[in-house]
Amino acid sequence: MQPVNPVIPGIAAIAPDLIDVRRRIHAHPELAFEETLTSDLVAELLTEWGYEVHRGLGKTGVVGVLREGQSTRTIGLRADMDALPLAETTGLPYASRHANKMHACGHDGHTAMLLCAARHLAATRQFSGTLNLIFQPAEENFGGGKAMVDDGLFDKFPCDAIFAIHNMPGRAAGDMAFRSGPTMASFDRVTITLRGVGGHGAMPHKARDPMSAAGTIIVALQTIIGREVNSQDAAVITVGSVQAGETFNVIPETVEMKVSVRALNPDVRALIERRIKELVKGQADSFGLTADVQYDHGYPVLVNYPEPTEFATEIARQMLGDARIETDTLPVMGSEDFAFMLEARPGCYAFIGNGVGSKGGCMVHNPGYDFNDDILAIGASYWVRLAEAWLAA
Repeated sequence: MQPVNPVIPGIAAIAPDLIDVRRRIHAHPELAFEETLTSDLVAELLTEWGYEVHRGLGKTGVVGVLREGQSTRTIGLRADMDALPLAETTGLPYASRHANKMHACGHDGHTAMLLCAARHLAATRQFSGTLNLIFQPAEENFGGGKAMVDDGLFDKFPCDAIFAIHNMPGRAAGDMAFRSGPTMASFDRVTITLRGVGGHGAMPHKARDPMSAAGTIIVALQTIIGREVNSQDAAVITVGSVQAGETFNVIPETVEMKVSVRALNPDVRALIERRIKELVKGQADSFGLTADVQYDHGYPVLVNYPEPTEFATEIARQMLGDARIETDTLPVMGSEDFAFMLEARPGCYAFIGNGVGSKGGCMVHNPGYDFNDDILAIGASYWVRLAEAWLAA
């Protein structure tokens, strides 16, 4: 299939303005549930362009609603707004002006991309139905998507389907990737506390050493993945922190371990939880210790629905051509709280290339990362075409 011009002329005309908006947001990053300046800016622009603006869902979330024609069809397009607690090292003119806060995942670009589409859609109104633009807080670790759903997002703003997009460093700028089914992993946090009896390092027989148990648990946890999870089901257990003791010759009373768990299958997720609890208790008993396992469920598996994914893929194919589209991309073991929205409504989460090499190729969550402004107009054009096709007049 031969692609059309990927960028809509009207989008090309306004994209420089939205690049300026993106860089303004980048210079003033805000962490989870603190996105007051960003949400103020989003609300101001949407109001200026004629949207009905609603605020306060998920604390700092913003929803812009635009209705046109007589159709009852509805669509939701979502962008995230929050930054990360990270010190930026890019040295860019628009680099973060706030210590240890940085847009290191491209949410500034996602917001600007959707705003660019919003401006064009409001000016042209080539659709019939209801357009719901969802600007979400706190995607990074704090579940702003769930907070918006819990605040009645889809009761107040019904959506036949919902869509989101994330930039992907290492993929050619503007190329897109889709996958039906499990697409991003669940994410759970586990805090394991082992309690023994402290003592002198020279007389370990008079103590109950939690450090020895911690060592065996670290190794044993990997046997859950290697010997109990089907080898065709992706899952990861990572021990990220072990904290105990303060000096050379003292056996500590306690050890605290922090563990992350990821899976692409809800049944595997449940299996891992059960086996971690059983394994830790068994190991602790064998060393004469007590153990406490605090298991905090984070984001669920992100599962794309077949029909919305096929629809979105075809829009991108018509726009970019076959060579720039991947229709069955590999799942990602990172997590994304758009999964909560997909539990409530059918939809599709897609990826857009941020670039390769020196421009756009730096991985997200890196202090040297920056969203590639070259893809803003392509992403905005995708949003416009998707909305217009879903709400075909």
